[in-house]
Amino acid sequence: MIWINPFAAIEKIISEKGRIDVLVNSAGYGLFGSLEDIPMEELKAQFETNFFGATRMIKAVLPVMRAQRSGIIVNISSGAGRIGYPTVSGYVSSKFALEGLSESLSYETDQFGIRTLLIEPGCVKTNFVNGIVHAKNASNSNSAYSTLLKKFQSNYYIAMQNAPTPEKVAKEIMHAITDENPKLRYSVGEDVDMLLDARNRMSDSEFHNLLLQTVLH
Repeated sequence: MIWINPFAAIEKIISEKGRIDVLVNSAGYGLFGSLEDIPMEELKAQFETNFFGATRMIKAVLPVMRAQRSGIIVNISSGAGRIGYPTVSGYVSSKFALEGLSESLSYETDQFGIRTLLIEPGCVKTNFVNGIVHAKNASNSNSAYSTLLKKFQSNYYIAMQNAPTPEKVAKEIMHAITDENPKLRYSVGEDVDMLLDARNRMSDSEFHNLLLQTVLH
């Protein structure tokens, strides 16, 4: 695999084209494990990729977009950026942070003609599964959360078998970029749409019970 310095890539685009119209932040990985089982260094690494990686790229293109008074920033979040799930608290937290950053950014840059978009997929059949990292202490059979993790993983991997392909997410990204009536958030997948709808209709306690039944049955 060839690693390309993203900041060098930005400089090359600017030197050749003189502008940057769209940035898509999609780098990320999943960290599995309950919070008590995640060492701080692993939690920081999760944020370093999922949150600070996107933040650095945004800060790199903002001066260019601001000068040209146009641009679109697309952050690939997740349904887990809107809904908390058990045994992936580190991943969920990083996506919640990205959601908050994106929403605040949308207000800050609106005056410069810069739009911020959030893409929120549910389960998608990608290599994401192969890149999942299990927290150092999560696989310990003595963990108080080992049974919870096994149940969540079992349901997660079953859901992945029938998940949509990355093409569906790519089409939604293109739709969001070209949408004449743009929104901040675009969800992708029946699973996340169902849960977001339930989240909006239910009380916290009702949704709490529904989610436990859905992911831990």
